Amino acid sequence: MTTAINLPKGVDTSADGSPGVNNVDARPAAPSLILLGIQHVMVMYAGAIAIPLVLGAALGLPKEQIAFLINADLFACGLATLIQCVGVGPFGIRLPVMMGVTFTAIGPMIAIGADPQGGLLGVFGATIAAGAFGVIVAPFVGKLLRFFPPIVTGTEILAVGLSLMGVAATWSAGGYGNPNFGSPLYLSIAALVLVTVLLLVRFTKGFINNIAILLGLLFGFAVSAALGLVSMGELSSAPWFGVILPFHFGMPKFSFWAIAAMCIVMLVTFIESTGMFLALGEIVEKPLTEKDLVRGFRADGAGTLLGGVFNTFPYTSYAQNVGLVSVTGVRSRWVCAVSGVVLLMLGMFPKMAVIVASIPPFVLGGVGIVMFGIIAAGGIKVLTRVNLRDIRNLYVIAISIAIGLLPVVSPKFFSKLPQSMGPILESPILLTAICAIVLNLFFNGLSDGQAERKELAATAREADL
Repeated sequence: MTTAINLPKGVDTSADGSPGVNNVDARPAAPSLILLGIQHVMVMYAGAIAIPLVLGAALGLPKEQIAFLINADLFACGLATLIQCVGVGPFGIRLPVMMGVTFTAIGPMIAIGADPQGGLLGVFGATIAAGAFGVIVAPFVGKLLRFFPPIVTGTEILAVGLSLMGVAATWSAGGYGNPNFGSPLYLSIAALVLVTVLLLVRFTKGFINNIAILLGLLFGFAVSAALGLVSMGELSSAPWFGVILPFHFGMPKFSFWAIAAMCIVMLVTFIESTGMFLALGEIVEKPLTEKDLVRGFRADGAGTLLGGVFNTFPYTSYAQNVGLVSVTGVRSRWVCAVSGVVLLMLGMFPKMAVIVASIPPFVLGGVGIVMFGIIAAGGIKVLTRVNLRDIRNLYVIAISIAIGLLPVVSPKFFSKLPQSMGPILESPILLTAICAIVLNLFFNGLSDGQAERKELAATAREADL
């Protein structure tokens, strides 16, 4: 059985005589460096390609556009990862961090993309503006933590998972616009993929366990191909090599409400990153200062800005890779730097993206149930740190979730309100965040933010370990 690559602690494999892979700044020998970097890419690959697939399916984009979004996403993942772990001036926390598109943005992006006045160009414009906003406000984020105690972040994460379950259900039944929607064959393959992932999680350990989602996708793809349900007619016409150029789809569009929605996503991303950074600092035994956190936030903002420029989306640090650092004991940030280079290279192979874009929706549905369910469960886990015996806290959670899910259970609920407000009113994630912040202020007031830092670090550390 294949397991995660776990080099012995204390072994000096660095070229410069530094303390080896257990030191953040050490540079392992080239063979180990490459293998460890590829391992990080494989662990986060399924999550990295998920957002282009989700958004492309929701907006009904043609396969060639989805394939390009996958390439652009991987390319921008590589850029953001290199900025974060290597560092460029005041940007980058310089820890073993892998960057990928945040699921928090999917709701607002679908709402913006579905708006005839916005579309993909509106998504990219809002992403660029949110990235610039993130770079500017990074030094002040510590002061905003008081608005995001566990009751707010937990409710927000729970809403992300719940709101995406409709996407997983639609995928499982065959995808948007499929004339055979709900076919027993589609449902059976989705269930088979789900069972495969569960079996892998239950009976494997280490590296195989970490990539259970990816293996489930591959198995479902193979079964679908054997049944003649996979179409890859575009593969022969796709080039082997392609360059990701800025503004491939045209100049981005900028809309106030779309930008406002994505800026809220940026703030939520900073809160997620705070927990990841603090937990990672403890794992690698490198205490983080406020300046370190600010550099990390700036890199989040810069990665998001570059994402919009290179036709992709907002970025954040990936928890599964923080967990991999803990599991393997490999702390070198240069391992993640190699991963960033690998992602850049993968982003320039269009044929690979066409293959990924050819994964049938019902295969994605099987893993979507797992991924989105895990997100919701993560929110519940954060909420266990809240005093749920206090009726006021129950009101915050209940009303925030109820209002946040209104556009999910009743898509036309806000149809008579100004269309320009759609990116916020039609996004369950942002509605939940706004309601949770306001209601928590109403019932519980403000704290000094110190407790929130400790809670975020503890929650992230438990999730990773």
